[in-house]
Amino acid sequence: MLKDFRAFIARGNVLDLAVAVIIGAAFGKIVTSLTDDIIMPIIGKVTGGLDFSSHFVRLGPIPADFKGSLTSYADLKKAGVPLIGYGQFVTQLMDFLIVAFVIFLMVRAVSKATAALEREKAEATAAPAADTAEVILLREIRDELKARSA
Repeated sequence: MLKDFRAFIARGNVLDLAVAVIIGAAFGKIVTSLTDDIIMPIIGKVTGGLDFSSHFVRLGPIPADFKGSLTSYADLKKAGVPLIGYGQFVTQLMDFLIVAFVIFLMVRAVSKATAALEREKAEATAAPAADTAEVILLREIRDELKARSA
């Protein structure tokens, strides 16, 4: 069983997948930062200071010993107050849409590059162009000269 597991791990697809997961995790952090630190503040500015991360609906009571802000999603969540954080959901939705769009652009670019490569291969393996009239004439002259000298 250990031998089979080692063979499974050594296969190229598994290693490629591991690399993709690691790069994807790092890419996810970049996209989260892009969303949280750049896009959402711009959206907030355009919408008049709207900050999606602080939008929530409180579903339960606040503990008596709560000392945080009543408008802070993070403080209330840390205190164990049941909340529906729809602002956080909007932020995560933006993260997803950005990741999906970037992956779409990457796949599209790779598809175009692959199609261009296939076209180049097809053109390279295509039949040679037809001979020009000059080449045909020169061949006829050559053949005539060979026939006369023989």
